[in-house]
Amino acid sequence: MSKPVSLKVQLSSLPNNPGVYQFYDAEGKILYVGKAKNLKKRVSSYFNKKQEYGKTRVLVKKIHSIKHIVVPTESDALLLENNLIKKLLPRYNVLLKDDKSYPWICIKNERFPRVFSTRKLIKDGSEYFGPYTSMKTVRTLLDLIKSLYPLRTCNYDLSEDKIEAGKYKVCLDYHLGNCLGPCEGFQTEKEYHDQIEDIRQIIKGNLRTSIQTFKEQMQAFAEEMEFEKAQRVKDKIDVLENYQAKSTVVNPKINNVDVFTIISDETHGYVNFLQISHGAIIRSHTLEIKKKLDETDEELLQLGITEIRQRFNSKSKEIYLPFPVTVDGDLKVTLPKLGDKRRILDLSERNARFYRQDRLKQIKITDPDRHTKRIMAQMKSDLRLSEEPRHIECFDNSNIQGSNPVAACVVFKDGKPSKKEYRHFNIKTVEGPDDFASMEEVVFRRYKRLLNEEESLPQLIVIDGGKGQLSSALRSLEVLGLRGKIAIIGIAKRLEEIYFPDDPVPLYLDKRSESLKIIQQLRNEAHRFGITHHRNKRSKGAISSELVNIDGIGEKTAQQLLKTFKSVKRIKEASLEKLTASVGASKAKKIYKSIHK
Repeated sequence: MSKPVSLKVQLSSLPNNPGVYQFYDAEGKILYVGKAKNLKKRVSSYFNKKQEYGKTRVLVKKIHSIKHIVVPTESDALLLENNLIKKLLPRYNVLLKDDKSYPWICIKNERFPRVFSTRKLIKDGSEYFGPYTSMKTVRTLLDLIKSLYPLRTCNYDLSEDKIEAGKYKVCLDYHLGNCLGPCEGFQTEKEYHDQIEDIRQIIKGNLRTSIQTFKEQMQAFAEEMEFEKAQRVKDKIDVLENYQAKSTVVNPKINNVDVFTIISDETHGYVNFLQISHGAIIRSHTLEIKKKLDETDEELLQLGITEIRQRFNSKSKEIYLPFPVTVDGDLKVTLPKLGDKRRILDLSERNARFYRQDRLKQIKITDPDRHTKRIMAQMKSDLRLSEEPRHIECFDNSNIQGSNPVAACVVFKDGKPSKKEYRHFNIKTVEGPDDFASMEEVVFRRYKRLLNEEESLPQLIVIDGGKGQLSSALRSLEVLGLRGKIAIIGIAKRLEEIYFPDDPVPLYLDKRSESLKIIQQLRNEAHRFGITHHRNKRSKGAISSELVNIDGIGEKTAQQLLKTFKSVKRIKEASLEKLTASVGASKAKKIYKSIHK
């Protein structure tokens, strides 16, 4: 049976239930894993309509067979999809690498439990808190615990019979006050476990229990006139309150909540996760996801939530999101608009944005090709182009009241200036200050020459000006038969409007957009290059007329001096000997005397 019939049969037999589908190629290799609320509708949509994105069209052409797994709910499909992606590593799915080396805080399953950091999870009944994304956070917590509670660090088996038999002797930690000596029965099991319970609460972010316990101890010591002990307990309260002040970022009533936001560009998504307990951030992590099939922010955020909650074993029953997505049915979803909840959502988004900026800076240094591809893909999307603008040219006119009219053309390759390809133009056919006609002339001359010399044409032309200059440039492209073959836009200075041919409504790019920054850099570079040429030309004209006014000096001599010394400043600074070498002794004396009156 042929491939289309085979696929048609497979599609017709799909159920209308939630589930996970898998696409395979002709060789039986996995291509893609996806989830669906309705398997039949979702899978059929790949074949019933023309796909907007090229990558998806390529995927559909390769599909040879379809498998599916039916599950009870859409949230079950989310979990199954995530697990299958990590297990099968399909070519067209975003890949989420599960890093097993995150640090944890362990409360050991012992009669007198030790508390320490570890990167290995041993299923022996011990409690593990984490994983934490930063070892610095773990050390800070452990240092805080150590300063508040004297705990044992030895690995002795402190069973009741061995302690009663006097098998162990207290070590240096006991004499330093870092341990209360449970090995010799100096500390009861209940006292020790009360400390461990307080430590559990501190790790979870709830410091109020410990603060209240210490306040009661301090009051008891004070009533018994044991002021030194009371002061030591007060110092512990100060440490806890200082730590709490640093940790609390929102309303302390916000407890046991996960916060998720996403920032994305053309190639990657960045999902930030904050875990909130008693108003304090106890965990923060940003997951970088590489796009494979132009996934939407909703799809990436949904995938990120499932992956992160699994990875960090989150038990929170409520999550804050910037927009609605389908999640586990037992979760309460909140979309904050105002107040403390909105502020914590903004903080998460800011974390995602900073993480992206840091990654882009690193990539720019370590992988410039990836940086260039990302910028080009972003410009293609923002400016609605049919191809990436690897070669861009920008034009600008320069004149003062019509005098010495010139134009400049600057060239950018892969988003960077290609200065050896910059060109100046002296306006030849236009009389007076006519920017529109000047633009029409230089655009025609530039691309007429490129066509005659069979040079490569740009993918994008940027005109410094609004609709008028853009229309003038378009007329030249039409005469040359290039209209529609090269994308062209105009940028107006006042509000940075982007104009397209035959579209009266301008495009306004985000002021922080990298696409707009590239266009502004092009425009500014063209203006600088054009103004420099205009000033040089005007200066040469001024000095030329000044020299011609000297008796015995004509136009030819003035041009000879400019040719030799290149600029006005150098002629004025030149010695009599140098002037003599250029135009002869007689003329040199007249020029030198006139300049140095």
